[in-house]
Amino acid sequence: MTNSRARETTEAIERLYISMRHLFYRGFFKPSGVSGESIRSLLKTINPEIYGTMSVPSKLELDGLMYVLDRLPEGIEECAFIHLTSDEGFDKGSFEPIVPKKRRRNCYRIDEHQMNIEVLLGRSEIYDILTHLTFLFIEADKIRNLAFIQDENWKPTRAFKIIEEVVKGEKKFSRREKEVALIHLSSLIGRTFDETLNAYNTFGDDENPDRLFKIIYHLGKVSLEDAKQSREREIYFSAILKERVGHHYFGEKWAHKVKEVLFENDLHMRSLHIISANMHSVKNMLYGNDALKKKDTKDVDYKLYGEISDKKDLRDKVSKYALEEGLLYINDKSGSNIDVQIIDLSKTNLKNTPFGHLNYGGDDVIMVFDYAFGEQAFEVMDELLRPFEQNDEVYMMKVKSVSIMGKAGILAGGKGDIMIPTSHIFEGTADNYPFENALKLNDFKDDELKAFEGPMITVLGTSLQNRDILQYFMNTSWKAIGLEMEGAHYQKAIQVASKIRHHIAPDLFVSYAYYASDNPLETGATLSSGGLGLTGVKPTYLITLRILEKILQSGKKEIPSKK
Repeated sequence: MTNSRARETTEAIERLYISMRHLFYRGFFKPSGVSGESIRSLLKTINPEIYGTMSVPSKLELDGLMYVLDRLPEGIEECAFIHLTSDEGFDKGSFEPIVPKKRRRNCYRIDEHQMNIEVLLGRSEIYDILTHLTFLFIEADKIRNLAFIQDENWKPTRAFKIIEEVVKGEKKFSRREKEVALIHLSSLIGRTFDETLNAYNTFGDDENPDRLFKIIYHLGKVSLEDAKQSREREIYFSAILKERVGHHYFGEKWAHKVKEVLFENDLHMRSLHIISANMHSVKNMLYGNDALKKKDTKDVDYKLYGEISDKKDLRDKVSKYALEEGLLYINDKSGSNIDVQIIDLSKTNLKNTPFGHLNYGGDDVIMVFDYAFGEQAFEVMDELLRPFEQNDEVYMMKVKSVSIMGKAGILAGGKGDIMIPTSHIFEGTADNYPFENALKLNDFKDDELKAFEGPMITVLGTSLQNRDILQYFMNTSWKAIGLEMEGAHYQKAIQVASKIRHHIAPDLFVSYAYYASDNPLETGATLSSGGLGLTGVKPTYLITLRILEKILQSGKKEIPSKK
């Protein structure tokens, strides 16, 4: 049965992406039209774990709603018209950018009915937004059907009238009256009072305590106007966005800036180690002790890194010291949303770091760049590895290693555990990328953390996976250990550059490691259940430690593994 559902899911995911791509090039669609209904139907067939009770018509999915709204602009529930645009100069007007809580993208409220969302990261971002919007429309229509009597007049229920009173704010509610309103709300959305109260506290804050009421009210109201055809919901894709997607428009600008900085600082002929990771762990391990006047200890001081992660003043001290010691920081202005750090190891004192015992004396350069998103990983890596021209001379990139550290969903373990991939399997395609990983399972023998080694799935979207497809990948001969969104795209670019186009030397080594941000098979441990917090410190820094060890030891003939 599971294999049958897995095949059905795989087919639905493929069809969903084909449909979304078609609608993107068409330029618009109506969520309640034939195309919109088709996308909804496919999403319901997949029934992703992250969207919980989406397919239950009498119950609102609160965790999924929070997850989606954290990634979409505030106020989107009030808008019938959603425009996906490129960077088209809205910041030059009087529009205030709205940045979602969990996504670095600028959005603009154009008027009462329209929200513009800037898409700069390529197709994966478009698919991600459309998937979240489709979930939002499903929940909105659910609210409409629960809040209004479905006749020609669409008369509101008593519960919805009370919700409207709270939202309009014309009457001041006492605490008891607010609790009564929450009881009506919980009845309307098919949730217990306890669940609704928790959601009310989670969604709201001091400035906007009644946010949950407002979201429910506006989602239902906009959906009702659509059903009555007084104002139909529509999604548009701008002509500029259609023109730029797939053409590496932002990735090329980003890579050119990086190479320009390397050239200006006379680093372009040095051996280069590229790391795709966060913007803090490499910096903290190389500069943290000296910046905070701490003495390096025999064992890695993960507690110190936890304190740095937790305290802004410590982070600022480390950053200031690193810049004084020669770290170059590129605050990305290309539109790719990928900042860069460049570290000249010949200027970096490693004595008071966890790497002092390695006696490194080379002049390699480390380049750390922030996380890419899905297919954007191919765009930025492909552009970065290309030769570049300066003063009528063409220079090859002197890449010695590429290391990828990221967050991923784990199948075999729990939050905070580590995954070491031996290959990347690109979901929905026949593309598979086996490689020799310089990181091995033996590098991560640790009493507190578990580590797993094996194939990993590069998925088309983390919010599209369900239990059946995940169990299929884990339990069949695929023996997959986890899922993420960038690995296959990175490896594709590396293989093209090193083995086909010969843009870089073929003898580079690659290091891939991921730590588990969630277990999508475990109830209460999916992405919608919240982040890792300080639990992520140990795996993040253990992976960083091993990557930097490989880089600093790479002068040797073999890449050693910890015994």
